[in-house]
Amino acid sequence: MHCCGALFFCLCLLTSQGTTAETTMATEIKGKEVLVWMQRMERQVQGRKFSSPDGQVHHLEQRLLNATFHDNKLNLHTNTIQSLVFKLGCNFTGLSLSSATQEWGPQARAPHAMHFPAELTRDACSTPAQPRELRLICIYFFTTFFFQDENNSSLLNNYVLGAQLDQRRVNNLRELVNISFWHNRSLEGYSLTCVFWKKGASKHRWGAWSPEGCHTEQPSPSQVLCRCNHLTYFAVLMQVSPAPVPAELLVPLEYISFVGCSVSIVASLLTILLHLHARKQNDSIRRIHVNLHISVLLLNATFLLSAASAVPSGAACMALAALLHYALLSCLTWMAIEGFNLYLLLGRVYNVYIHRYVLKLCAVGWGVPALLVLLLLAVKSSVYGLYVIPISRSQENGTGIQNTSMCWVRSPVVHGVLVMGYGGLTTLFNLVVLAWALGVLRRLRERKKGPGPRACRDTITVLGLTVLLGTTWALAFFSFGVFLLPQLFLFSIFNSLYGFFFFLWFCSQRYRSEAEAKAKMEALSSSQTMR
Repeated sequence: MHCCGALFFCLCLLTSQGTTAETTMATEIKGKEVLVWMQRMERQVQGRKFSSPDGQVHHLEQRLLNATFHDNKLNLHTNTIQSLVFKLGCNFTGLSLSSATQEWGPQARAPHAMHFPAELTRDACSTPAQPRELRLICIYFFTTFFFQDENNSSLLNNYVLGAQLDQRRVNNLRELVNISFWHNRSLEGYSLTCVFWKKGASKHRWGAWSPEGCHTEQPSPSQVLCRCNHLTYFAVLMQVSPAPVPAELLVPLEYISFVGCSVSIVASLLTILLHLHARKQNDSIRRIHVNLHISVLLLNATFLLSAASAVPSGAACMALAALLHYALLSCLTWMAIEGFNLYLLLGRVYNVYIHRYVLKLCAVGWGVPALLVLLLLAVKSSVYGLYVIPISRSQENGTGIQNTSMCWVRSPVVHGVLVMGYGGLTTLFNLVVLAWALGVLRRLRERKKGPGPRACRDTITVLGLTVLLGTTWALAFFSFGVFLLPQLFLFSIFNSLYGFFFFLWFCSQRYRSEAEAKAKMEALSSSQTMR
């Protein structure tokens, strides 16, 4: 009997050892399967042959989530891909990863780190059926080949650091995830922006880089700190940019713009009402002025809306950026129309008749900007979205960059052609018209052999038209060197108060018309009295 028991015990022991051996072998196979997949992805990078990069990354994520291992951590790496898997519980208190304490592949030369807050598992553990185990995977790509957007954007160190918690979407964290990138290169002339890979944000690629939910800091000249409220793939976007705006000037510039735009909105509304109730409502000059006032009103209101509200995301930000761009193009177009109309008035002396003149001008003033914006939205809607503005902050060890964002044109090419180029052409045209008008009035004074009162009034009128023609927009082309700071303040003051200056010009013109009408009436009454 004892012999049978001993034999049974030995059989059980051998069976358990065999099961343990099989489990160990299964673990090794699982780990090798993931490593083989990573090596396959790496060969595709070296051969520049990509078959659905989104599928490659997604399959790697699934293999890591389903991998079996005994310890609390699984670490796999190739030359360009690093994978880490952690087993977490509901007693999670946070996790810090650093390239200085982990076994990294040979390509991980630039230091980097990630810190996950304790809040990471809070939502998962707050459900009635709490999970026994959570799995956090971290995938670090030391290449950008799997994350190429339509603009072929440059990334700092060519690093993409990603994290995922099970199959869950982790976003809107109050305790932010901190991702640090260190570098040893000069970044003068570049703006750095913390971005994440937004799946489905592009028509031609499987995603695009977006700064939503991420905050960029530079604690030191060699470190970029990204503080984000969600989990995904993170990187630091490098963009060529002009000199950053000093943070100390940001508040006064915002205050000037807010006050100026608010005053201009009120002045534009009042001017439009006065135009509508004025005599000769069918006068083409008045109707052109009304359209310009409406475009100025739209521009100021759209700008205030984008500045006052919290920066929206996705389609809302794209729509707001497109509307702001349309308002700017319309305003510039109507300024050029004012210059064209001034040329006809002074050069042709009312001898030109154009059938449905104002209607055709409206088709140009409102239709051309609309056509350009709609064409951009149809061809490449990603040109509109969250635009990052670099803000420099003085620090003990140097100057750091902390960015701010607004909804605007994101593409440098579109900004150069349809913002700076379009504005430059319209402003140059109006400057030429203004100079020509001053020359015409100068010749009129010479014919009258002296600066008569009418010639002086005409000169003052044309000088007042410098506001009407929007020549102050030329200040936008002095955003360099020693001109940067004066230009920022002058541009903000003159162009935010443009509607108010336009209102003053309208009041002066109306006062002058009433004075001339009164003088004619007095002259007529005096002549009748003498008879």
